[in-house]
Amino acid sequence: MDSPDRRDRNLPPGAWKPARHAAERLFSPLQRFLAVEAASGLLLVAAAAVALVWANSAWRGSYEQLWHAPLGLRIGDWSFVRPLHFWVNDGLMTIFFFVVGLEIRRESHEGELADLRRAALPLAAALGGMLVPAGIFAALNAGRAGSAGWGIPMATDIAFAVGVLTLLGSRVPPSLRVLLLALAVIDDIGAIVVIAVFYSGGIEVWGLLVVAAGIGAALLFRAIGVRPPVAYLAPGAMIWAGLLAAGVHPTLAGVLLGLATPVRSWFGAAGFAAATHEHLGGIEETADRDALRDRLAAIETARREAVSPAERLQHVLHPWVAFGIMPLFALANAGVAMGGADLAGDGLFLFLGIVLGLALGKPLGIFAACALASASGAVRPSTASHRGLALVGIVGGIGFTMSLFIAQLAFPPGPLLDTAKLAILVGSAAAIAAGLITGFCTQRSTG
Repeated sequence: MDSPDRRDRNLPPGAWKPARHAAERLFSPLQRFLAVEAASGLLLVAAAAVALVWANSAWRGSYEQLWHAPLGLRIGDWSFVRPLHFWVNDGLMTIFFFVVGLEIRRESHEGELADLRRAALPLAAALGGMLVPAGIFAALNAGRAGSAGWGIPMATDIAFAVGVLTLLGSRVPPSLRVLLLALAVIDDIGAIVVIAVFYSGGIEVWGLLVVAAGIGAALLFRAIGVRPPVAYLAPGAMIWAGLLAAGVHPTLAGVLLGLATPVRSWFGAAGFAAATHEHLGGIEETADRDALRDRLAAIETARREAVSPAERLQHVLHPWVAFGIMPLFALANAGVAMGGADLAGDGLFLFLGIVLGLALGKPLGIFAACALASASGAVRPSTASHRGLALVGIVGGIGFTMSLFIAQLAFPPGPLLDTAKLAILVGSAAAIAAGLITGFCTQRSTG
């Protein structure tokens, strides 16, 4: 009897080999990433809905009390106590930005952003999708009370956007999902730059010195081969505290640490196989317990280092961010008291600037930039039609998470912030509806 294919040894009884192997290819790292984002988008909708209902119900007082509850550390005369809202927006969202930094690092090393010719199209799309919405907003709000919110409609929420494409199923070719992901990564870079440069307070030099010390410590650890991620918590805490003291938003510490994370594997797949083969040889005859532990430790090191720290951390943290931190952020920030929004005077122009920037400016900017880039020689996937690019532009107008984050930085609590939040919800909802309608009407199913 012929020996079975090595890949079939783990094939469950009754499973059909072609279907099994097709499923394994489907759940590649990119597909797993997109699947998590799609499911996270549904949870974000639920969290935002709960926040809206709660903030406008008879229990709205408890909503405000919860997020203003003090939480922190007190030792003697020293204390660091902040509202729960601070720990969500400035603490937990640092982990969100860390995962963003890891994704930027990975994409620039081996993804769509690693090759300039492939990166040209999503780069152009992201720039167009940031500049046109900001321009529409600025044209409507120049000289008005809401002018500081120009950065709000520039953002794309990848979780919601991928969720819409997922609902469209086989109508959307994989190339459009990859383009959207690359566009969103560049969009995140743009949002990070905007936050760091335009939405930070007065810079305190001594805080930047602490940041430099933290980055230096992280790079030193990497240079001497320190691999356990827990060792980088101390440098990360230094960067976070330094940014907070410097007047720069502390969540950017996550991005800086993510960009400093090693993106190359130590052993790789071949090294893992070789090390495992070496240390498993004769292991059943190893009588010395210390020698057995050494063999097992060597195998464990090879297993852990078969992939890069950046990929390993992203794999571990991404579900926590998608299903925990982002919904919690939505719950804490999407609770708009309808009576608090002001749709008269400057408030109306703020509302229109955000809604039109997201629902109209994003699609126009992304599609026009893609057309110009393609005409200039940028590589466009063969399966990405003009209608497909238009669909990517429309769902790019869903700006929920990052838009809410920038709104918190642009406006203090009050009518302008409530108006901005309401506009983000309306503009993003319009983009979701337009994306689904456009997708079902213009994209053919390949299933």
